[in-house]
Amino acid sequence: MLGKSILAVLFVLSGNLALAETPPARDPTRGELLYSTHCIACHNAQVHWRDKKLVTDWKSLQSEVRRWQQISGLGWNDEDIDEVARYLNALHYRYPAPV
Repeated sequence: MLGKSILAVLFVLSGNLALAETPPARDPTRGELLYSTHCIACHNAQVHWRDKKLVTDWKSLQSEVRRWQQISGLGWNDEDIDEVARYLNALHYRYPAPV
């Protein structure tokens, strides 16, 4: 009887150890969620890397996000615009951005 109890405890512990090794799922940022919900249908990586791109620094990135959300009638506030700009900056541009 004691042997079965020890086996049961070891079995439970080994399952918990396997779970502990699994990296936690990454939560998407608000910027990523806004972009993937409202922008990705028309944009792909080529849009962000084309030769005549309008984005050349952090300020112009924010400006383009602001411009396109207005054209699309999304009504984003400054925080939403900043979050999407930060997401795109991390994903594509890597410009110095304010903290």
